[in-house]
Formats: sequence, C-alpha cells, structure tokens
Amino acid sequence: MLTSATKFCWNVRLTDGLLAERAQTVRDKVIPYQWKALNDDVPGAEPSRALENLRIAAGEKPGKFHGFVFQDSDVAKWLEAVAYSLMVEPNEEWEARADAVIGLVERAQQSDGYLDSYYTINSPHLRWTNLRDHHELYVAGHFIEAAVAYYQATGKDKLLMIVGRLVNHISEVFGPGENQKRGYPGHEEIELALIKLYRLTRDPAHLQLARFFIEERGREPHYFTLEAQARGDDPSAYRFDYSYSQSHQPIREQSAAEGHVVRAMYFFSAVADLALEQGDRELAEVCGRLWENTVNKRMYVTGGLGSQAYNEGFSTDYDLPNSTAYAETCASIGLVFFAQRMLQLAPKAEYADVMERALYNGVLSGMSLRGTEFFYVNPLAVDPKLCAARRDHSHVDPERRGWFGCTCCPPNIARLLASIHSYIYSASTDEIYVHLYTANVGEILLAGGRVSLRQETAYPWDEHIRLTVDVEKEQEFTLCLRIPGWCSEPEARLNGRALQPLHRKDGYLRLHRAWSPGDTVELILPMAIKRIWADPRVAENVGKVALQRGPIVYCFEEVDNGPDLAALFLPREEELRVEQDLSLDLPAIVGRGVRRLPSARLYSSDPPAEEEASIKAVPYFAWNNRGPGEMRVWINEL
Repeated sequence: MLTSATKFCWNVRLTDGLLAERAQTVRDKVIPYQWKALNDDVPGAEPSRALENLRIAAGEKPGKFHGFVFQDSDVAKWLEAVAYSLMVEPNEEWEARADAVIGLVERAQQSDGYLDSYYTINSPHLRWTNLRDHHELYVAGHFIEAAVAYYQATGKDKLLMIVGRLVNHISEVFGPGENQKRGYPGHEEIELALIKLYRLTRDPAHLQLARFFIEERGREPHYFTLEAQARGDDPSAYRFDYSYSQSHQPIREQSAAEGHVVRAMYFFSAVADLALEQGDRELAEVCGRLWENTVNKRMYVTGGLGSQAYNEGFSTDYDLPNSTAYAETCASIGLVFFAQRMLQLAPKAEYADVMERALYNGVLSGMSLRGTEFFYVNPLAVDPKLCAARRDHSHVDPERRGWFGCTCCPPNIARLLASIHSYIYSASTDEIYVHLYTANVGEILLAGGRVSLRQETAYPWDEHIRLTVDVEKEQEFTLCLRIPGWCSEPEARLNGRALQPLHRKDGYLRLHRAWSPGDTVELILPMAIKRIWADPRVAENVGKVALQRGPIVYCFEEVDNGPDLAALFLPREEELRVEQDLSLDLPAIVGRGVRRLPSARLYSSDPPAEEEASIKAVPYFAWNNRGPGEMRVWINEL
C-alpha cells in the first residue's frame, strides 16, 4: 500500500444511465422532499423538528428540543446534498434556501463556538459530559463535511467560518494537554470530516485533532469508563461492550470489524485517510486487515453489512442471516466510503468491485424508484406476515417508509448520490483510473496537461463501454480500466484494433501510450447471468443460490412468482435468460423452476409433490416498488 496514491476527480458530469437518473432524482425529488420533511411538512410522517430545534437554540422561538440527540445532523447532511447538487446543476432557489439555513445555524451557534441544539436547549451545563452515548462530535463532523462541500460548490465561506469556530472550540476542549479531555466520539464521524477540512485549509491543527481522536480511541484507562464515573453512572451497567464503538482496543491492535457497523465504516474510512496523509504503512496494513475481515467474512452478497438488530452491527464471521439482517442503508454507504479510501491507498480493482456492489445493491435499495420512500434496513428475505408477528423481525419494514424518527439514512443517500460523479475516476500525475462505468464526461488534470474523457455506455445493463480521449496535444500517460471481478472474458479494442493479450495489474487493464485527440477505447464486459454460491460456513445459504448479472444482484418477489417463495427451487442446469420487465422497465432474469406443493400433514414420510413453475428475478434494489409481498435473494437449488 501507499505505493501509488491517487486522488478522485470531481470535474465529471453524468450524461445518461442508471446513476445519472438516480442523481437527477435526488436533485428533482429527494432534496425538495427532504426540505419538506425538515420543515415538518410531510403528511403522515413523524415530525422532524430539526430546523425548529435550531430556531429554539437561536432564541428565536420558545419550545423544547424534539427528536434524537443527533437531530441537527439531518440538517447538515441536507446542506451537503444541496452543495453537491449545486456543483452539477446551479439552482438559485435551493442555494438561497441553503444560505438561509446556514444563517440559522450561525445564529444557533454559541459565543464560544459550540454548536449542538440538543445541549443548548436542554442542558448547556452538561456539554461534553457523555461522549459515549450522545453525538456532539458526530453532529460537528457532519456540519464540517457540509461546510467543505458548500464552499467547494459555491465559494461561500460562511458555513466554513462557523465550523472553523466550532473546531477551534473542540480543539481547546480535547487533546493530550493537562487541562484537556482525552475523549473521543462514541459515534465516529468527525475524524474523516476533520481530514476533509485539512485537505481544504491545509491547517495542520485539523489533521492533528483527527489524529488525536483516532489514536486515543481504546487506550487505557478507558475514557468512557472515566466519563461514566464522573457522571455518577456505573460503567458496568452499559448495555454494550466497548467493541460497539470500536473502542475495545487501540486501532493499531484491531484485526476484525466489530460493533455498530456505521460507526465502524466511518472510523475505518478516517483511519485510511490518516494513513494516506501521514504515509503511515502500519495504519494502511491495519486498514487492509479490517477490509479483509469485513468483505470476506461479514458482508452480504448485496454489499450490506450488519447481521443483527441488537447493536445494529456485526456478530461473528459468516453469520449472515437473511430475514433478520439489519444491513442498514447507512452501512452500505459507509462501505462505499471505506472502499473509496482503500482505492486511494492502493488502486486495486477488488476495492472498486466492492464499492460497486454496495452502491448498486445495498445503497440503491434504500430509496424507492420515485425517490420519496426509504428503507432503513435492507434484509435479503422478507415475509410481511413474519414482520408483523415475530419480535425478532420487528426491525424489518416490508415496505419503504416516507420518513423515520431516526432519519440518518434518507439524507445520507441523498448526499452520496448527489456526489456520485466524484467516485468514477481517480488520477495521479501520469495515470487515470476508471473505477466505475457510466455515461459521463470528465476533465482530469495530469502533469502533462488536461485530459477529457467521454464514456458512452448503458452500463450496468449493457456490456459495451466506449471511452473517447481528448487532449490538446499528444500526451503520454496510462489509462487504467477496471476489469470487474464478475467478468471472466473481457475484450478491449484501441482505435478499433483488438488488444491481445490484455495487460492487467491489480485488476486494471493498463494502457500506456502517447494519446492523441480522438483516440478511442472500447471495452466489452460480457454480462452472463451468474449463479452465486455462498461459503458453506454461511449456514443459512447452504443449498441455495443467488443470481447476479454484471454488478446487479437479483431477487425474487411474490408479485412475479406467487406466495411461499421458500417452496421455489431452481434446477442447476436450467438455462436462464434476460427479458425486460415492463412494470419496472428494468431487465429481469426468467426461466423455469420447480415449486413444492403444500401437504395435508405438517410432517410426512412421503416426499412433497412438485410442479413446474415459471420464475422471474428482478434487480434487488428495485424490490417493493410494486406493492408489498414476499421477497428473497437466495433461492433453493436442485
């Protein structure tokens, strides 16, 4: 690691395709819808009161705080999504509304720089006394991220000045000094935000504070124990152990992904950022260990993370139940963040493969096709009857909701999809890496000059990708094209001439040459329908198979296949084909299967009767867009 670090490129415009459509949905529908939600104007939804809390904190209205301790973060994430949207498509109306919200945030900020409406309204004398359970530093991190994005989008620095005062205050309170608190957040977020701020300002104090929070975590005597004792609480009464917040060990000693998944992904992302900024090989190796454990022992085929509701987190290796999966949308978003950071440490296709898997499956499933309904958890099997009857399924919604009391996921989806154009390319001084395939136009600055790239493709539905290179004059550099792990027989042509053999390194096809204006590369990634089998140590999936085409994982819905999906079997030799599903306007996988029929007795020594059945699978991210019903990703195999 750290041998050829690259930076991701922001000057990219999506022109067509699934990602462009989802990003446009965020701009056209999600941002306005969430604005209404923040203003308590969504009929039937639980009120957010997030903006109302800030008005009360600013002294502009009387009232009590409403919502979770981190309610302010919904406002920050909305601002961040607006900022990314403005980078792509200027909008005077939304910029003016964002400016007004930033003015409100400024008025809610305290004279010493403190910013958190929960404590400002409820108990200002208890600020910074419960980092373990409350989210002051988490909220600060989201405001920092919003400020960086808004400055980059508009050049306006008011929010940047607000968070500057906030960070100065935090730097006075926390650190290794004699009169400072040696604490760190219970929910990580501020660490990666501070490194974003450092990359913008180049102020070493921001990097130093991020390093302190990362390195101090898990050291003895344990800060959360000392903090609880100072509050008069019994530390042994804490309902989780410290692995819940990844503070059970110092980061350099950790080797497995433990605890609350979203916290873990944000933390690991920050650690990877710190390793890159410091050139710290040991930290990079720690990230590699944690990555390996996460994706090879604890990740769902959809790129979902989190096998249990108890701690919204990990349990043990290979424990990946389907119907009780937690797989929070924010967890897949966090995995996308972690994968992007790993790509910056070392551009290896395995990281981009997981980023793509999580994006197209675990993330997109969290939002309905029309953009106004959301999933918090994303199980791989759903039976609405079980969700209604069984307590161990009570966290599973069989249908997307318009909003949540805890609304971390909807604005998180918005900010990721609004910025998805920045995940496609990364570059060093003389290399360009293409990590994601989607129709776009990108401008990338190398040491030798500016390079324009145009991608023309209907990916992820079509296997053909055409890249056109435009340079002002002949320019020598290396173009590195990811060959996805799911593609076994790729083809490539340079200016119409077939390339054989394909020179690959770390999963990327490397084309080094002096490029001329109008040079073209055609990449063909055959999208055969793949059957996916789980490691037999994943007990629930033994004897089952999942279907994948390209990066898209498919699922079976009751609306297409009838009820009792557990009685469906797919013969191993059955030939499957792709056809367009008219109700979703998406490619479906169809074929013939076998259905086992109900018996007159609960148990019988006679084998069950069977009948032939048509089967249809649709993209997992699109399930529950045609009404409620059963769903499952893994189907029995004959």
